[in-house]
Amino acid sequence: MTTDRRRDRIISVLSKRQPDLRVVLEEVAISHNASAVARTCEATGVLNLHIISSQPDQLAFNEAISTRAEKWLDIHFHETTADCLNLLRRHDFRIAVTTLTGNTIPYTEIDYCQPIAIVFGNESEGVSDQALELADYRLRIPMVGMVQSLNLSVSVGVILYEAFRQRQARGFYSSCRLPVEEFERRLHHWLSNPKPRKPFSQKK
Repeated sequence: MTTDRRRDRIISVLSKRQPDLRVVLEEVAISHNASAVARTCEATGVLNLHIISSQPDQLAFNEAISTRAEKWLDIHFHETTADCLNLLRRHDFRIAVTTLTGNTIPYTEIDYCQPIAIVFGNESEGVSDQALELADYRLRIPMVGMVQSLNLSVSVGVILYEAFRQRQARGFYSSCRLPVEEFERRLHHWLSNPKPRKPFSQKK
């Protein structure tokens, strides 16, 4: 049975979800990273996590890392980068990719208050050429040390909290941004104490 306190907490959290801020993981191979990313997405109000993977069965969430954050996310599986990014484009999302190569801009110099999907690549290879071709923005995280890149989950955290900062300053977390019918549907689902979602449960 749901207590009034839990109901109020769920309503508060759901009211802060950002349907037009999305994270895309392209061929991520390490479940620890995917689990940590899910946790950061949930903490910053991201509602949709897209995963591009040719071998989805080899990647599962580790609850010790994710703290079951995936339970509160919509996870969408896509077989190819083109399928995922073209779908997002058709829904008027701008595409930002993180990369170490080519003409890039610091991650702080774009507007995260627009409908945007941020693409993070494979731990060893980064984003694909196809993702770069479909990108509206190529982002970099400035570094001054000897290492050339951050851990994947750390990179997601750095960029998502910049998006969080911008959206919070614009009042995006102050009022519900979900349509009423969708909010009520999700509220009913969340109050029913759903079991943790299986990885890659949706193809959308």
